[in-house]
Amino acid sequence: MEGQRGSNSSLSSGNGTEVAADVSSCFYVPNPSGTDFDAESSSLPPLSPAPQVALSIPAELAAAIPLIDRFQVEAFLRLMQKQIQSAGKRGFFYSKKSSGSHVRERFTFEDMLCFQKDPIPTSLLKINSDLVSRATKLFHLILKYMGVDSSDRSTPPSLDERIELVGKLFKKTLKRVELRDELFAQISKQTRHNPDRQYLIKAWELMYLCASSMPPSKDIGGYLSEYIHNVAHDATIEPEAQVLAVNTLKALKRSIKAGPRHSTPGREEIEALLTGRKLTTIVFFLDETFEEISYDMATTVSDAVEELAGTIKLSAFSSFSLFECRKVVSSSKSSDPGNEEYIGLDDNKYIGDLLAEFKAIKDRNKGEILHCKLVFKKKLFRESDEAVTDLMFVQLSYVQLQHDYLLGNYPVGRDDAAQLCALQILVGIGFVNSPESCIDWTSLLERFLPRQIAITRAKREWELDILARYRSMENVTKDDARQQFLRILKALPYGNSVFFSVRKIDDPIGLLPGRIILGINKRGVHFFRPVPKEYLHSAELRDIMQFGSSNTAVFFKMRVAGVLHIFQFETKQGEEICVALQTHINDVMLRRYSKARSAANSLVNGDISCSSKTQNLEVYEKRVQDLSKAYEESEKNIDKLMDELRVKNQQEVTLREELEAIRNGLELERKKLLEVTLERDKLRSLCDEKGSTIQTLMSELRGMEARLAKSGNTKSSKETKSELNEMNNQILYKIQKELEVRNKELHVAVDTSKRLLSENKILEQSIFNTEKKKKEEVEIHQKRYEQEKKVLKLRVSELENKLEVLTQDLDSAESAIESKNSDMMLLQSSLKELEELREMKEDIDRKNEQTAAILKMQGAQLAELEILYKEEQVLRKRYYNTIEDMKGKIRVYCRIRPLNEKESSEWEKQMLATVDEFTVEHPWKDDKRKQHIYDRVFDMRATQDDIFEDTKYLVQSAVDGYNVCIFAYGQTGSGKTFTIYGHENNPGLTPRAIKELFNILKRDSNRFSFSLKVYMVELYQDTLVDLLLPKSARRLKLEIKKDSKRM
Repeated sequence: MEGQRGSNSSLSSGNGTEVAADVSSCFYVPNPSGTDFDAESSSLPPLSPAPQVALSIPAELAAAIPLIDRFQVEAFLRLMQKQIQSAGKRGFFYSKKSSGSHVRERFTFEDMLCFQKDPIPTSLLKINSDLVSRATKLFHLILKYMGVDSSDRSTPPSLDERIELVGKLFKKTLKRVELRDELFAQISKQTRHNPDRQYLIKAWELMYLCASSMPPSKDIGGYLSEYIHNVAHDATIEPEAQVLAVNTLKALKRSIKAGPRHSTPGREEIEALLTGRKLTTIVFFLDETFEEISYDMATTVSDAVEELAGTIKLSAFSSFSLFECRKVVSSSKSSDPGNEEYIGLDDNKYIGDLLAEFKAIKDRNKGEILHCKLVFKKKLFRESDEAVTDLMFVQLSYVQLQHDYLLGNYPVGRDDAAQLCALQILVGIGFVNSPESCIDWTSLLERFLPRQIAITRAKREWELDILARYRSMENVTKDDARQQFLRILKALPYGNSVFFSVRKIDDPIGLLPGRIILGINKRGVHFFRPVPKEYLHSAELRDIMQFGSSNTAVFFKMRVAGVLHIFQFETKQGEEICVALQTHINDVMLRRYSKARSAANSLVNGDISCSSKTQNLEVYEKRVQDLSKAYEESEKNIDKLMDELRVKNQQEVTLREELEAIRNGLELERKKLLEVTLERDKLRSLCDEKGSTIQTLMSELRGMEARLAKSGNTKSSKETKSELNEMNNQILYKIQKELEVRNKELHVAVDTSKRLLSENKILEQSIFNTEKKKKEEVEIHQKRYEQEKKVLKLRVSELENKLEVLTQDLDSAESAIESKNSDMMLLQSSLKELEELREMKEDIDRKNEQTAAILKMQGAQLAELEILYKEEQVLRKRYYNTIEDMKGKIRVYCRIRPLNEKESSEWEKQMLATVDEFTVEHPWKDDKRKQHIYDRVFDMRATQDDIFEDTKYLVQSAVDGYNVCIFAYGQTGSGKTFTIYGHENNPGLTPRAIKELFNILKRDSNRFSFSLKVYMVELYQDTLVDLLLPKSARRLKLEIKKDSKRM
């Protein structure tokens, strides 16, 4: 049934017919036969009427329009039509248009990509015919994972069954991109128009699992991303399915960027992703500390670096990455710190793949222990690192440089070595007053002083020097010590380098050893001898003309002493070396470009400003001078007003001081008045007391007189009366005198009080008048100050406006002058560069002439040297063969085989030991050791290359006409066959000798003609048997013949 929706647009179907449709319109693919889909089978009844296949593209499948040719729509729907008729069903597709009781006559592309419970008859995509059966099996596994049963019985699989099914899907599709595309197309089919919620959730869950570990191809990936995006932002979708769609979209973006997994995800990874659980692993730092990180099936190295940086609070982590550290540890030796290889990891490599590789390496290497671990360190030291102040960044940089320094990669002098050792001790233990007595001082020196430097001086001298330097750092913190350590190493020509161990392949100057350590920093490439650690040579960035790498080598085309040479080195880290070198070159070029661009911008701006303002420059200068004078006059006026204001303020301060003094005096007078008043009150009270006493005495006197008058006129009474009168008179006189004194004092106090009161009134009146006068003066001064302030503000604002205009004009004039000066400086520098270029050209021309003369002379010398070389080659061959004759006809080599797996498992020990290159020894009687001497002894570490290296010159002797025989003898299992024949990946002496023979024949083929014959015989029961003779041929008796020399 044809659906009409929306506006139309022109699109083409698979057979070239152009039809009108829109994103959600129908595309019809007519049946090529015109009558029936089954052109091969005539047993089926004809379809009535012949149904047509329509390609209907709804909105969510809009991205599939360009990919219609990738889907085999017609064949798939034709086979599905047969399956429908044979099963007697209405249809298998659960599209929105499939409702109704009538049989569909037309099936669309949309129907093809809808959920169905039954198996598919063929693949959805056009793939290789050999893979079609695998594609149908994939759909069967998808149905089992979803728990779909064609009989409508829902049988959801258990967690273990789901994990097993996902593992099967990964094994079938991980390495085949065609099957991956088919798998994603089938899963997306099962997510569309799925009527059952449980089936829908399981389908999206499976989509999430697959998208987390492998991406589809580019075109299918575009369609899938848009489809998942539409589902993730569709509000009508089941919420749980929508969440899974969002997670799937994120996982798909990550896997498209990182690529497919290299190894099949393990059971625990699949289970962790299904259950939402995170797996954990350990990442080490160079100081042997570690942090735990979480990962899942889709976690890449860049994700792990970001998570680890967040854990340790490292904000600037762009120059850090994870490295694979491999360390070979023999069962009989302790680990050597220098026996470590750090391999940089790609940011898009999966953590699960890395851990799987570690496990595989461990399983493969049974004879020796191979430690593999993840290490977090810097990829590169860049110039921009100096601006980073993050403490964790500085600490990690210190740890890495310290690690390289202790390995001997930074050769330094004695003073620097002592200072660096003291700084490391301070960072390690802090500052201690007597470190040599409270800690193991000797072990710290051995730990922080490289062995090669330590042997250049007496141990006691090192201790005293380092101790003195350590004690001088009392006020230095640990962070400052780290910074000083970094600064010392950075100042070296090879400071802040990253190091790579390589093997020499081609050295034109012949000065480099076989093994070399390359150091790369912002200055160039530096060469070091590994044993003993020694700095050899540096090549600056400007001297490196070209560089490149392969999987196993790296080369540099660089200038040495003014002559270009090509150096080649064997390494598996060639890409990392080139990336490091290119990064530093880019930094230098970017810095130069920034300087040139800023100079060009200033030049352009200067030209524009000069062209517009040069004519008015004199007018501006005159105006600036006038305004400067006006500004100076206004500043003088302001200074005068400020001086007047200061005088007024001083007067006000003086008046305030006088007023304060008057107030203090008044307060003293008030205190005196209060004291006088108190004294007066006391005198009054005393007077009152005396008056009352006098009154009492007078009353007593009168009483006594009255008693005396009554007593009679006796003589005694008269005498007594007279005595009493005298006494009374005396007392009365004293009292009167005292009363007079007190009255005088009272009068004086009253006068004083009156006087003080009058003075107080006068003072209060004076204070009142002074305050009134002060207040009036303050008001007058305040008014004058406000008026003058307003006038000054107006003048200052006017002057500021003028000054701003003048400043702008002055700035513009100065910018014009600066631009002119910069132009002049640029012209001068250009002129200077031109002169230098002329001188350089003259030098180059002179050097070219000299070089031509040298080349001409070298050509003549080369021809002469070639003749001498040929003569020397003949002599060398003759001398070599003579030396071989002098050594003896028979040379005996001894090779020691390592313990095999069985011997190791039975804890057997190696009894033979090598004393030197020519001697072996083993235990003998009475615990003594017996020695045997050979022409050469090869220990357990000797490789097939080492064995052949000492015998390959015998092949040249054989070509020169000498009889050469190489054979091995020993007991069963001693390694004879391995030494002589080896295996395909590690050949022995015979394959290598034959290869060397043909190399010699090829090398000398332009000078000599060779004929080569070979025979292979077997000595069996004292009879020689020709192994190359055909079975049917008659066997002749073979004899060993000798020449005139009995050879």
